[in-house]
Amino acid sequence: MTALRIRLFAGIAGAAALVAGVGQAAADTWKYAFEEAMTDVQGVFAQKFKEEIEANSDHQIQLFPFGTLGESADIMEQAQAGILQFVDQSPGFTGALIPEAQVFFVPYLLPAESEKLGDFFRNSKAINEMFPALYAEQGLELLTMFPEGEVVMTTKEKVTTPADLDEVKFRVMTNPLLVESYQAFGATPTPLPWGEVFGALQTNIIQGQENPLFWVESTKMYEVTDYITFTGHNNFTTAVMANKAFFDGLAEEEQQLIRDAIDVSFEHILEYQEGLSERSLEKIKEARPDINVVVLTEEQRQPFKEAAAEVEAKFIEMTGESGKAILEQMKKDLQAATQ
Repeated sequence: MTALRIRLFAGIAGAAALVAGVGQAAADTWKYAFEEAMTDVQGVFAQKFKEEIEANSDHQIQLFPFGTLGESADIMEQAQAGILQFVDQSPGFTGALIPEAQVFFVPYLLPAESEKLGDFFRNSKAINEMFPALYAEQGLELLTMFPEGEVVMTTKEKVTTPADLDEVKFRVMTNPLLVESYQAFGATPTPLPWGEVFGALQTNIIQGQENPLFWVESTKMYEVTDYITFTGHNNFTTAVMANKAFFDGLAEEEQQLIRDAIDVSFEHILEYQEGLSERSLEKIKEARPDINVVVLTEEQRQPFKEAAAEVEAKFIEMTGESGKAILEQMKKDLQAATQ
């Protein structure tokens, strides 16, 4: 973050704090930024949250989809500075700030199917009791986490084994554990901000990337890659946070207003995602009839699962006892939720 940006953020944050101090009881406009378009999963969640807040209070929610305030790193900086009251960001990016959040990128830890994850995200002790303190250390109030869909690989060449990823430059989020994951899978991980990915694939600077199917369809990744591969290695997770100083400064009834709106939006987004991957794949096939869709068999997935053990060990090495405790608790929570 440049000195100029720091001064700019500080000035805006100071002005925002001055306005807020005039009287919290007055109706406010709260700013909420996220990493996707209005029609994508995070955007649908944000619109439901806005609807609930505005229906049950005099407050207004101003939404900022991807690109309107910069990249993921920019909106996180603005949320921490108090310019934004709410931010939705994947642990894939937050992992550099909160290393333990990278647990969501340990391959084959989460079930790929979103319908198996609702109870886990609702009731997980790791999410609801352990993570909030880690986010609070970074000036953030963790409001919820939710799944966005099974992660698929999109590549220029067919992938059925880790050997097929040899020398493939594979885009990953700026997340140390994702780098470790794709090294273990045999690829050359290449961290890139999202805004550069389409062009990098188009010019062959990179040859692959991973994301949920709705995002592959929405961003037209199928135009610059030829294979969609279901490896079953993850389900994309995201987190909604508030600036902690803002949240702590609210009256108790306003904090409850926010929590209630989050709960309604959570249930709404799970319902919205039912069949979303299938619908997205149909749209991709319609737009690109020659796209190759590969679903790895359990036998083909086994080498990737064996590589995942190495990544899990790296996660513990990166995060120490804190990360190990969260990983162990998540495994217990997942077992309880998916049996």
